[in-house]
Amino acid sequence: MSTPNIQTEDILNAFEFRHATKEFDPTKKVSDKDINFILKTANLSPSSFGFEPWHFIVVQDQELRELLKPVAWGAPLKLDTASHFVLGLSMKAPMVKHDSEYIMHMMKDVKQLQEDVIEMYSKFYREFQENDFDLDTDKKLFDWSSKQTYIALGNMMTSAALVGIDSCPIEGFHQEKAEALLKEKFGVDTDKYGLSFMVAFGYRKEDPPHGKSRRNFEDIVTWK
Repeated sequence: MSTPNIQTEDILNAFEFRHATKEFDPTKKVSDKDINFILKTANLSPSSFGFEPWHFIVVQDQELRELLKPVAWGAPLKLDTASHFVLGLSMKAPMVKHDSEYIMHMMKDVKQLQEDVIEMYSKFYREFQENDFDLDTDKKLFDWSSKQTYIALGNMMTSAALVGIDSCPIEGFHQEKAEALLKEKFGVDTDKYGLSFMVAFGYRKEDPPHGKSRRNFEDIVTWK
């Protein structure tokens, strides 16, 4: 593995380039190579304890995209024009609670930890949930999972911008109705997974009318 040597100017340029694209050019498609690169950056994203409490559904079927429109008021134009449309799912309590089968699978089979390390790791994770972060309800556990999934979202959008691909994150949906649809038409076990966000990828139809407006850098950073 070589040490990255990307110029900081190129990275900042990608952040300047990225914007929430409202309408994509439907005639331009992201290549399989590029969308897999974007999804791979989600796969390589960090998560708390390294437990990866996420899953991503790439919705390319037009009939399924049409079904999403009534439950996602912020998505119709993106669903019509985006090259690729992704649903970001986060794990619910049955998956991420400290004593779940999934967490044991991650420690034993994915991380391949030794038994004594698993015992120590499990203790830390339980303390984290029960005391440090007070994750004592299903809602709190899902929200915690969503925090991790948003890290992957940020990395996907940044990696897309770095190679000149546009994106738009979407929270404009009715969560309960959307999850009912996911259960009925997408085969998602909504006892285990909830919908955190949607995100569209493609190429902008036109440039935004103005540049980024941001607070002054000095207003958001304090040095002590």
